[in-house]
Amino acid sequence: MDTPPPPNNDSNWERKTLEKLVFAALDEQRAKRRWGIAFKILGFAYLLAVLIAVVDWGTGAEHQERHTAMVNLIGTIEAKGDASAENLVAALNSAFEEKNAAGVILRINSPGGSPVQAGIVNDEIRRLRAKFPDKPLYAVVEDMCASGGYYVAAAADNIYVNKASIVGSIGVLMDGFGFTGTMDKFGVERRLLTAGENKGFLDPFSPQAPQHKAHAQLLLNDIHKQFIDVVKTGRGQRLKETPDMFSGLMWTGAQSIQLGLADGYGSVDSVAREIIKAEKIFDYSVKDNIAERFAKRFGAGTAASFWRGVSESAQSVRLF
Repeated sequence: MDTPPPPNNDSNWERKTLEKLVFAALDEQRAKRRWGIAFKILGFAYLLAVLIAVVDWGTGAEHQERHTAMVNLIGTIEAKGDASAENLVAALNSAFEEKNAAGVILRINSPGGSPVQAGIVNDEIRRLRAKFPDKPLYAVVEDMCASGGYYVAAAADNIYVNKASIVGSIGVLMDGFGFTGTMDKFGVERRLLTAGENKGFLDPFSPQAPQHKAHAQLLLNDIHKQFIDVVKTGRGQRLKETPDMFSGLMWTGAQSIQLGLADGYGSVDSVAREIIKAEKIFDYSVKDNIAERFAKRFGAGTAASFWRGVSESAQSVRLF
C-alpha cells in the first residue's frame, strides 16, 4: 500500500500568505470606498449648506394672501451698492404691482448718498403713487434717515420714526483732499496738461483756484435748492419751516415730528398692523444672485468695495 506524500509545508505557507495579501487588499479597497463615500456625503452636505445660506427659497405662493409689502433702503445710496436706484425702483415696482399687497413700507436706515440716485427713487415713488392711488407708501425710519435717505422719504405718504431716530441733514457737500503742501515738502512737482482752461477743475494735486471754488459752490447751491424743493413738495403744509431747517442739521425723531419732517411714531410691524391693516409682511427687496451672495460670504464683496472706492474720483457730490 502506497504511503501518501507528506504535506508540503512550503506550499501551505505560500497559499496562506497569498490569501492574507488578497484579503488585506480587499479590506483596503473597502476602506477606501467607505472613506470615498464619507467624503462625498460631507461634500454634498457642504454644498447643501451653502445653497441654503445663499438661495432665497420663497416660492411666492405666500403672496396670494393680503399682506404688507416691504422694501429695504439700508446703507449708502449709490449706483453700485445694495441701495441703488436700480434695485430700489425694481423692488418698488414689484411691490406696487402685486394686487394682494395692501400697502408698501419703505424701511429706511441710511446716512444718505448720491443725489442722482436718491432723486431717481423719489421720482419713481411719486409716479407709482399716482399710478396706484389706492395703495399707500409709508416710510418707516429706524436708526437714521439723513440727507439722501430723507430725500427719498419725502416722497412717501407719511413718515414714521422712532423717538431716537436721526432725521434731516437737508444739505449737500462736495469733499476731497488737497496734497499741494505735502508735495512741496517732498519736492514733488505736479505736471498737469489740459485742453480747456477749466479741465483741471478741483484737481487735488494743484492749488485750489478761486474761480473753481466759486463754480463748485454754484453747483452745490443748485442741488441744495433741488433738495429743498423736493422736501417742500413732499411735506407740503405739514412742514413747520425754521431758519435752520435746510442748513444740514439733524434732529431726533421726536423733534422731527414737531418740525413736520415726520408724521408720527411707528415701526415696520406697527405700521403694517395698525395703519395698513395687513399684519403679514413680505420683503420685496432685490436679493443678490447666488454668485454675489457666495462672494460676500467669503469677503469678496468687501474687496470689491475697497477697489471700487479707490478707483472713484477724489471729488464727489453727496447728500451726506
